[in-house]
Amino acid sequence: MLDPLNLENMSWHTQDSAATFLKVSSSADGLSQQDAQQRLEKFGPNRLRPAKKKGPLARLLMQFHNVLIYVLLGAGVVTALLGHWVDSGVIFGVVVINAIIGFIQEGKAEKALDAIRNMLSQQAMVKRNGKFINLPAELLTPGDIVFLQSGDKVPADLRLFKTRELRIEEAMLTGESVPVEKVTQPVAEQATIGDRKCIAYSGTLVTYGQGQGVVVATGDHTEIGRISGLLREVQTLTTPLLRQMATFAKWLTIAIGIIAAATFTYGVLLQDYSAGDMFLTAVGLAVAGIPEGLPAIMTITLAIGVQRMARKHAIIRRLPAVETLGSVTVICSDKTGTLTRNEMTVLTVATGAGVCEVSGAGYDPHGTFSLNGEDVTPEAFPLLREVAQAALLCNDASLSEVGGQWLMQGDPTEGALVTLAHKAGLEHNYCQHQFPRTDAIPFESQHRFMATLHHDHAGHGFIYLKGAPERVLEMCHQQRMRGEDVPIEKAYWETCMHTMASRGQRLLAIAFKPVAAGQQSLSFSDVEVGLTLLGVVGIIDPPREEAIQAVRDCQSAGIRVKMITGDHAITARAIGTQMGIGDGITVVNGTDLETYNAQQLEDAVQRSDIFARVSPEQKLQLVTALQAAGEVVSMTGDGVNDAPALKRADVGVAMGHKGTEVAKESAEMVLTDDNFASIAHAVEEGRTVYDNLKKSILFILPTNGGEALIIIAAIAMGRLLPITAAQILWINMITAVTLALTLAFEPPERNVMQRPPRNPKEPILSGFLIWRIIFVSLIIVTGTFGLFLWERQQGAPIELARTVAVNTLVMFEIFYLFSARYLLAPSLTFEGLFGNRYVLYAIGLLLVFQLGFTYLGPMQTLFATTAMSAEAWLRVIVVASSVLFLVEIEKLLLRKYSKAE
Repeated sequence: MLDPLNLENMSWHTQDSAATFLKVSSSADGLSQQDAQQRLEKFGPNRLRPAKKKGPLARLLMQFHNVLIYVLLGAGVVTALLGHWVDSGVIFGVVVINAIIGFIQEGKAEKALDAIRNMLSQQAMVKRNGKFINLPAELLTPGDIVFLQSGDKVPADLRLFKTRELRIEEAMLTGESVPVEKVTQPVAEQATIGDRKCIAYSGTLVTYGQGQGVVVATGDHTEIGRISGLLREVQTLTTPLLRQMATFAKWLTIAIGIIAAATFTYGVLLQDYSAGDMFLTAVGLAVAGIPEGLPAIMTITLAIGVQRMARKHAIIRRLPAVETLGSVTVICSDKTGTLTRNEMTVLTVATGAGVCEVSGAGYDPHGTFSLNGEDVTPEAFPLLREVAQAALLCNDASLSEVGGQWLMQGDPTEGALVTLAHKAGLEHNYCQHQFPRTDAIPFESQHRFMATLHHDHAGHGFIYLKGAPERVLEMCHQQRMRGEDVPIEKAYWETCMHTMASRGQRLLAIAFKPVAAGQQSLSFSDVEVGLTLLGVVGIIDPPREEAIQAVRDCQSAGIRVKMITGDHAITARAIGTQMGIGDGITVVNGTDLETYNAQQLEDAVQRSDIFARVSPEQKLQLVTALQAAGEVVSMTGDGVNDAPALKRADVGVAMGHKGTEVAKESAEMVLTDDNFASIAHAVEEGRTVYDNLKKSILFILPTNGGEALIIIAAIAMGRLLPITAAQILWINMITAVTLALTLAFEPPERNVMQRPPRNPKEPILSGFLIWRIIFVSLIIVTGTFGLFLWERQQGAPIELARTVAVNTLVMFEIFYLFSARYLLAPSLTFEGLFGNRYVLYAIGLLLVFQLGFTYLGPMQTLFATTAMSAEAWLRVIVVASSVLFLVEIEKLLLRKYSKAE
């Protein structure tokens, strides 16, 4: 009997066909229906088991598990205890809205595993009772014989035992641009997934030919099932901002609690206040110290960042990822479809008359030719045109324009040759009409070439042949040279091919042979001798031009860019050299990574920037090793093989056009234009978001500090409180939703992409920010408490003195807002005063609120305020404006000090 465990641990790529049939207890005739049913009961259906999911209620409750939310809930409870139900309702409303947004986003994230399950084939051609029948793919079981042909999606992991020109596109697993030619011979034990040419993997696509294989793994035991398992196990890390804000909120809460308790004790024991009065005072102190509006400001700032990024083709799926982008220190990028176009392109045409470079990328047939650095036309270089014509006619692919996009049908390599012919001015249908194909020898791995027989309308017959250069050179005894055939110079061609191959190009040789006019069929004997070599073309999946610049932008911002691909090392090195990634020499292979211990792996990720032939587990290991070294990692990708690493990374970035649904659902960000350059824009926006959050904190906390110090000063001096708890709550809420919110709209500062990434371990409150908060808090408490005492000394009633104190505090915030727009740059400039129109709108709105607070009867009743005279307003404005000038003087001194340093 078959043991599922033995099958799971088997290295099928090392077994020959006979051994494979023996181990799965099957044969080329397949299983009987009865045997297949018994195995299906033992192994289970060929589908991926769904992941365990949290229930909707548990997912909703988890949205509240955050220290910031606890602080906000505490503020809501305090305001409710004070009887201010409207304010309390606003606070609880913010919490609920945050929870709903998080709940919806998390629900979307769980679709990642569903997306993988949907990638499996729905139907399969299976041999049962000695005959091929069509069955649902989920009924497959180990030992079944499956027939594959062009266009099929592979339904399970198969050990191939019969192939006929079988090519399978495996980019979703390996990242390799070109379909893999499959064989039946076993390969070495240490061969990576991309080199296991005798295995057809579940979910990959057959692009050409036919084949038969025996099922060796189904469902969760397939390669795609293993990746699904990895995805379930990957732990999603919290973002640096949330970690910092959680720490900040925790310490702020502890500090406020200690200060409130100390104030209560001091007031009761040393100032003889009643316990009831001091309890209300302690509550007022807590309300003063808690920045109620901060979580809302943080959410809104992130949401504005999301909107800005969307306009730059970057869709954020999880809100905190916006800020995380700003602290990224390493971007690990997949190659195929991310840094490159995933469209094969002819870059070089070597002929006997010289080596020609071809411009343009992808299947868009616009480009030019240059010889020895000078532009050349196909008309002036007939041999180039002849190579292009041969490449077009000895070809089964086609090119068409649909809605402004050029689409290729057929093999990607042949598509690149058709594009070359279009660039040379040849029209496909016209050439086929002028030189109709009479017969052909299709490409087969045994002979490694394709040949076609053509005739023109004058009756001339000729053969075009293309294939592996080393094979074609054996068949050629002549080469075309300026309109005549001369003996072949093999040393010249070997030099050309070595240069082209070292640039990561895949090579194809193209040859010609005239035949008799009456010949209507083509045989192998016709091409064994007498061929003339026309040229050798070099083909590669080229890098995106805009991605090259984006890599430079990231590097200038202090971000290392690493290429992690499943493709071959030579190709990866060539693309890396063109893009400015790596040193042009060092490439670490997946086979090497398998032998590394933890320390060697950490050393490798620090010293190397290009990793080739890596498996999904190794991508995950590399990301994890970088994170262990303290890096904040962004991982880009588009295939199923990228999904675990995308999920693990601090910011996973998926491609929107060519990315699989699995990759998109595993990522925090999706690029709608599949353009690496959009990542650089997103990083800039992320840094701006963090700057603006820092400015918001720097603006909000001095107000809270000033309020708390006013209460402490009043208790210490045995005075009546200058501001009541309800008035404090009014100030906090009204300024948070007006003034502080405007800082979320601040544009990027000029040097945002020239400075290095911030240290993710750096606390949100640096020494400089703490100094600024204390400095501004002292200015606010001095001015506000001073005016309150002055009003009382002039005989003003307590209601008027408190109204003056509240309006002084608000005016302090208005003037301080201008300074807070820049951390160190001067604000007393036209740009500083008028550069953010939202600042002016918010000030106007706030003044309306304050006039209502001061003069409207219901507000006077609710907050115990009274009308102020014009002279009182003038005193308030003069005193409050001092904060702008004092902070600007402080900035000037700090700038001079930093220059001196």
